[in-house]
Amino acid sequence: MSSDLDRLNRRFAAVMKNVREVVHPALVKGANEIADMQRQLAVEDTGALKDSITVTPPGGTTPPYSQPGGSRVVGENEAVVTVGGTDVRYPHLVEYGTSTTPAQPFFWPGFRLTRKRALNRIKRSIRKAVRTGWDTP
Repeated sequence: MSSDLDRLNRRFAAVMKNVREVVHPALVKGANEIADMQRQLAVEDTGALKDSITVTPPGGTTPPYSQPGGSRVVGENEAVVTVGGTDVRYPHLVEYGTSTTPAQPFFWPGFRLTRKRALNRIKRSIRKAVRTGWDTP
């Protein structure tokens, strides 16, 4: 009975290890696709807004004054797409508009257009990691 439990625990540990290793590249690739779509939709005035769209990988720190949320440390199983920084502090004004300027949304529409594809990639990588990890003795 004990050996069966040990074998099961080893398999679960292998699955978790494989999931962590395989999901990180899928997270970053999905975030990069979302950021690319947002760059395509962003307003082209000086190019500073497009250049401020960044992808922060797991364990990284987002730029200061970035939208949404400002500077923070990214968790182990997430990748964050932000826009703005110390030089570009107006992305929310472009996204939502002001009383004198109409809204020119780019951030959330870009996210909504590519979210499903990124989620499917992440799910595929998790399924593959689970199958691979479960097959190890």
